[in-house]
Amino acid sequence: MKIVIYGANNRGWLLATTLFEDHDVVLLDKPENLTDAFNKLDIEVVQGNAADIRLLKEYHLDECNVFIACTDSDEANIVACMMMKSVSQARTVCFVSKEEYSESLTAAKNSKFNRDVLADYIIRPEELLTQELFKIITVPSATDVENFAKGRARLLEYPIKENSPLINKKIKDCTFPNEVLIVGITRDGNLFIPSGDTELKINDKVIFMGSAKSLNFLAASVFSEDTKIKSVIIIGGGTVGLLLAETLELADINCKIFEKDLKRCEYISQILRKSLVINGDGTDLNLLKNEEVEDADVLVSVTDNDEKNLLCSLLAKQSGVKKVISRVSKGPNVILFEKVGIDVAISPNDAAMHEIYNHLILPDISILATVERGQGEVVEIAMPEDFKSRQVMDFKFPQKAIIAVIKRRNKTIIPKGDTLIFGSDVLIIFTMQDSSPAIKKYLLNC
Repeated sequence: MKIVIYGANNRGWLLATTLFEDHDVVLLDKPENLTDAFNKLDIEVVQGNAADIRLLKEYHLDECNVFIACTDSDEANIVACMMMKSVSQARTVCFVSKEEYSESLTAAKNSKFNRDVLADYIIRPEELLTQELFKIITVPSATDVENFAKGRARLLEYPIKENSPLINKKIKDCTFPNEVLIVGITRDGNLFIPSGDTELKINDKVIFMGSAKSLNFLAASVFSEDTKIKSVIIIGGGTVGLLLAETLELADINCKIFEKDLKRCEYISQILRKSLVINGDGTDLNLLKNEEVEDADVLVSVTDNDEKNLLCSLLAKQSGVKKVISRVSKGPNVILFEKVGIDVAISPNDAAMHEIYNHLILPDISILATVERGQGEVVEIAMPEDFKSRQVMDFKFPQKAIIAVIKRRNKTIIPKGDTLIFGSDVLIIFTMQDSSPAIKKYLLNC
């Protein structure tokens, strides 16, 4: 597949480094935005503007299968997608930050008149990030939260802390609620699928999947999730900070939002109904003390500067905040943030990559979620109607994977080894990155 990426920024770098090994990738941007780092990848680099139709034709960019406009300018992305649509049959992805652009483009795309001249997919990373942040905030001790099967099944990721009774226990010797499976463990930054003989170690991040009811019981009984989130502090009143505050207000969660820019404070104060907006710097330790940040259940730092988010997060941890979440723009910084003790480091680009893979790269496979910066995937695969029933234990996957959930009409089943799978069942499977196509091929040929 030939993929053209318009935008030599952090987002473009993530896309290029993720896609170039399996696809023919071309990076396009103005000369002043290009860095030597892109030249080290096995990709074609073209200097220029995607709005230049002559350039698109000269370098045969109009022959691509997928065009992704991900510069830092909404306007440049919109124009680029329109130009590509005018000369190519490529599927186009347009990144936008402003809500008004997202709403207008979506409405126009869905209209008969404009369907053929606008982007096929509109991605607003800030909105996707807000959704991820809200899910993580509402489960205090978890570092990742995903919901499946209309909320009847869940994924929860928990760190094994120094006082945990699970340390040095084999999985097969642990007593967990029924309908709960350990599907993955991240150790020293590396994700793997464990066996029953795998011992749990301190600082492991353990990924559980199962029924929502059983996982809620696990959260309360094993990880002391017995209190509801009541108060959240947000550092940064930009797009993400405002969206998150609005979402928290709808959930009746008290919120304080710190923003350094006075005019921005005045603006968001007019939009927010319940939240307290404070004009101040989240790196000001005295201000944090005066506002009693240590009493907050969660602090989220979502400025557009990684260094500032790291400093704010460390100050919050020092002040005694129970859970600290930080936005990370540069992908490699995620590991750094976690190593210095930040509870959750999350990138707005990860969710965007999930959307691109789901709709464009692997359109025949439904990726419900990605975990640990894309190292693992939760995929949904429907079994053929004529499939002859067999037990879960009889499946010999070509790649390591776990069948975590079976959807059968209106029922949600957490399987055991002797659970039968029938034709038309829908399987929710946890597997490693890039294993999904091989697993689907295997299942459909069973």
